[in-house]
Amino acid sequence: MLRQLARLTRAVPAAGEGALAIAIYADDEDAPQPAAEAGYEGVACVDDAARAFELLCETYVATTDRRVLAWARGLLKFLLWMHDGEGRWVNFIHDWEGSKNVDGRTSAPGVNFWQARALNAMAMAATRLDDGQAAGALENGLRDGFNAPVPPDVRALQMTALCRWREPHPGAADLERLGSAADELILCSSGGVLMNSPDERGIPHLWGHIQEGVLADASRLLVREELLTAARRSAELVFVELIESGFQTAHMQPYGVQSAVFVMDRLAAATGEGRYSRLARQARSWFDTRNPTGLPIYDRSTGRVADGVDDMRVNRHSGAESNVAAGLALLPQVIQLVRDQPAVGPLFGFEDLG
Repeated sequence: MLRQLARLTRAVPAAGEGALAIAIYADDEDAPQPAAEAGYEGVACVDDAARAFELLCETYVATTDRRVLAWARGLLKFLLWMHDGEGRWVNFIHDWEGSKNVDGRTSAPGVNFWQARALNAMAMAATRLDDGQAAGALENGLRDGFNAPVPPDVRALQMTALCRWREPHPGAADLERLGSAADELILCSSGGVLMNSPDERGIPHLWGHIQEGVLADASRLLVREELLTAARRSAELVFVELIESGFQTAHMQPYGVQSAVFVMDRLAAATGEGRYSRLARQARSWFDTRNPTGLPIYDRSTGRVADGVDDMRVNRHSGAESNVAAGLALLPQVIQLVRDQPAVGPLFGFEDLG
């Protein structure tokens, strides 16, 4: 999937020398496609760049490969350029010249998904790369984020950013903030299921649904066993049967599967139970052939991750989110792939990295 992300990576000169972003979508011939679901949105966004930065930063820490670091720093330049100087981010650029989409419904600065994902990237940059500018943006963003009313799926992302920033020694104010946020997640539940928003009904969609994993981590930091109990109960209802079935559903995206992997990994860490580790492995195998189609979602020969299963068929388009989500779900494999590459020369065909 790094090969596909490299194919989608483009320079954004307006953001500074070396700044990089990732084309949002690509068709089955790898031609970049703009986003246009809510009217024309743009060609690249903070949302994808932030998650790709996390993937590359984790890979760099594990491998110390300078080519990965250069790629990550290019994305960080873009992310910092899209920061509004306070605590929020513009999401999209209209074109590769770097014209910012400052007022689009899915792009205007606010407390939302792209702000929360940017916060996680800033936390990674501050803690892994010791970047002072990222730390400043993170502090402002956490202030704005936790002071605003948001649905639980966004709040959960804010919580992961706070934990990354303050672990292993969160202060009293951090714990108070984390505890209040955890209570919000618990309150937005139905029949023991943690919901993504108060308006949701039935089993929540898995796209970005990580509340159980976040509560598992919070239970340890806050020493509140009831949070882990709630996380386990909801995970049983939301994930277990679906994972064990091989995600037997008409529609499933890589990000939904990555969410399942995250939750099972965090529950395994919190409980020490091998059952959750087994479920995480089963979820990861969806990217191979353990899915309703019986076909690989991750084509290892081309390095492309399909955009998911639609109507029980593989959607052969391969955009940024799908490849980033797969990379995060399969991070140990990504790390090994980088280690297996020659230490000099371009990485996975990305010629801009020296």
